[in-house]
Amino acid sequence: MRFAPIFAALAVIATPALAQQGGMQGMDHGQMAGMNHDDMSKMMAGNPYAQSEMDMRQKMMAAKQGDAAEMWTRKMIEHHRGAVAMSRVAVRDAKDPEIKQMAQMTITKQEKDIAELQGWLRKHGKRPQ
Repeated sequence: MRFAPIFAALAVIATPALAQQGGMQGMDHGQMAGMNHDDMSKMMAGNPYAQSEMDMRQKMMAAKQGDAAEMWTRKMIEHHRGAVAMSRVAVRDAKDPEIKQMAQMTITKQEKDIAELQGWLRKHGKRPQ
């Protein structure tokens, strides 16, 4: 499968979010309260995907409503949105034309998957997100 490495990378990014049931336990959040934009920029320097990774993780962790089926659906929507955001960075910044093409194909596929997941929510009387 051509996209196996991409999906494997996404799984690595998402696994900590799913594995840590209590969120970011053990982290010193007190230091984060005093952080300014420059501090955050330094933390994210060199990683063009840092913002989309952080956004996806936060949104997946926040998706807690409903039973196991609804919660899975909501977390997967955010997971796919994260893949779209990361793929947009690749389309914009990657130098390799094959990667740009794969990233664009990923955007198309993930947006279709998001629409299907949203449809499931609507079909089951749940508020789409």
